[in-house]
Amino acid sequence: MNARNLTLATLAFGLTFWAWNLIGPLSSSYTKQLGLSPGQQSLLVATPVLVGSLGRIPAGVLTDKFGGRLMFTVICFVSIIPTLLVGWSNSFAALILWGFFLGIPGTSFAVGIPFVNSWFEPARRGFATGMFGLGMGGTALSALFTPRLVDHLGRAQTHVLMAVALAVLGAVMWLFSRNSPDWKPATEPALPRIRDALKLKATWQGSFLYAVAFGGFVAFSTYLPTVLKNVYEFTQSDAGLRTAGFSIAGVLARPLGGTLSDKIGPARVLMVSFAGTAIMAVVLAFKPGPELPAGTALVLMAFFLGLGTGGVFALIARLVEPARVGTVTGLVGAAGGLGGYFPPLVMGLVYSSRHDYSLGYVLLALTAAAALLYTLKVGREVRN
Repeated sequence: MNARNLTLATLAFGLTFWAWNLIGPLSSSYTKQLGLSPGQQSLLVATPVLVGSLGRIPAGVLTDKFGGRLMFTVICFVSIIPTLLVGWSNSFAALILWGFFLGIPGTSFAVGIPFVNSWFEPARRGFATGMFGLGMGGTALSALFTPRLVDHLGRAQTHVLMAVALAVLGAVMWLFSRNSPDWKPATEPALPRIRDALKLKATWQGSFLYAVAFGGFVAFSTYLPTVLKNVYEFTQSDAGLRTAGFSIAGVLARPLGGTLSDKIGPARVLMVSFAGTAIMAVVLAFKPGPELPAGTALVLMAFFLGLGTGGVFALIARLVEPARVGTVTGLVGAAGGLGGYFPPLVMGLVYSSRHDYSLGYVLLALTAAAALLYTLKVGREVRN
């Protein structure tokens, strides 16, 4: 029963993340069609990320109250509306408006973590949340298939196809998923639960670390097609293919990060993650050549970030009692998503002023180095 629910939750996470990332892989075509500036392009890509991030706070609270089965179902069905309307939008204002609501499917992460956690004993929660994290592959699927589907079917028809898939999976989640027998609905009001969660040191620790690890992954997954087109002049489909490779590396590393955290401790996994991220950011700042040099650096970057995303929630599973996991996950997930909101804006501003992304990579390296130093501190506290 736990394996079935883990599988269904991962599928729902993957499909909703695909829907969440529908704009990013098509950003270059929107820019060409509407004559967008680099700043407007960055804002268009980042808007769903912002809403999907902040929306995780109420999604996590509601999951504690109503359970993952209902919440997954609701998110799948509600996400149909912005998915269709983004596909039918032909102005920057309309894309921003409906892209705002396209953030809704991005909240599914805060539903899945407590849902999956409740099905597994503490010693296997790092593995379980890591496997659930494979659903991040929805960003890879979007990068790989969305441009190709648009080329063959058209943009509106592609979005209709995604809406149908969301409707089918919403029905599947309601009919076949179940909340854990150990899960009990939270009875206290939402605001006191959020306030209590904010008093936990683990919430703030996890929020910062996840903002760097997951935020970095999301930022690259959504904005990398733009970078590849601007720096290496790849076509939209070719940039999507390479972005999919980046996303797959991060997705596969996440369960490895969770499993290793069960064995050697999450702090050690996070140290490796942030050290590797900092090194790869420095390499990318020197603008390595296309294909093998740049591709290797980007894949390794994704791998290290993926390790970190698995490590953070293994750490939270150790530090937070199960009854609070949904609320804490919502807050930490929001921080992670916000970590993915700002880098595309920064990269867009950097490119607008310098026509070069090197400064953006240097800032990422410094941020990862700061996260590494903070992880050393957290690791000592956990051991003590």
